[in-house]
Amino acid sequence: MTTEELIAQIKAKKSFLCIGLDVDLNKIPAHLLKEEDPIFAFNKAIIDATHHLCVAYKPNTAFYEAYGIKGWQSLEKTIQYLNTNYPEIYTIADAKRGDIGNTSTMYAKAFFEDLAFDSVTVAPYMGKDSVEPFLAFKNKHTIMLALTSNKGAFDFQTKEINGRELYKEVLETSKGWKNAENLMYVVGATKAEYFKEIRKIVPTSFLLVPGVGAQGGNLQDVCKYGLSDNIGLLINSSRGIIYASDNNDFAKKAALKAAELQQEMAVILDGI
Repeated sequence: MTTEELIAQIKAKKSFLCIGLDVDLNKIPAHLLKEEDPIFAFNKAIIDATHHLCVAYKPNTAFYEAYGIKGWQSLEKTIQYLNTNYPEIYTIADAKRGDIGNTSTMYAKAFFEDLAFDSVTVAPYMGKDSVEPFLAFKNKHTIMLALTSNKGAFDFQTKEINGRELYKEVLETSKGWKNAENLMYVVGATKAEYFKEIRKIVPTSFLLVPGVGAQGGNLQDVCKYGLSDNIGLLINSSRGIIYASDNNDFAKKAALKAAELQQEMAVILDGI
């Protein structure tokens, strides 16, 4: 999916909501455990109930890998279901990969060619040659960790290197990599005060913003400093939506939670 197609979907739906499909069998409704594939049954119900309210879905691969081959098969079925039934939806493999060149190429093939995701998250710690193999794929995006929402982000990301915070150096350096136009960045919603500085470095790049909802991030604060001329934001909510209920009405309650965020986003978009 191209950036232009993503923007068109955002404008059509008046939403820049991304829903995280982080499925924990200990949290899904008990009646689904009787299904042949409980994870896929849960995802399918959530997707069918919320697809008109969001523009993206983001399965975190750890929640599938933890269940072995069956979990990976559930991930395959989920992305195939999305690509077949809702091809306009932007898909993100939240895998946080990043390794030396040949290995990164294989990771990219796994997510872009085999599973046919639109994008994948990567870690930049190993530098240029660990990220550029992902960037080589046409009409695919690489979403690089820049400033995350966890407490440990302050261990390295905000440390000053030669008078400049490391996350700023990562952002600036990545702009010079081959096919950098295919880059997006992860910036946590709990770091809203940093968005103004980030936009000085990457004024139009899309930012994937986790942390709204259960982690305490504020949508209004993020949008105040993070919106760009091309909107440039994908706001992710996972637990706050998909686990809104653990009863038979779980999909309906998830849709209601998603609608709350979508309606806030519609008001913000109408104001710009």
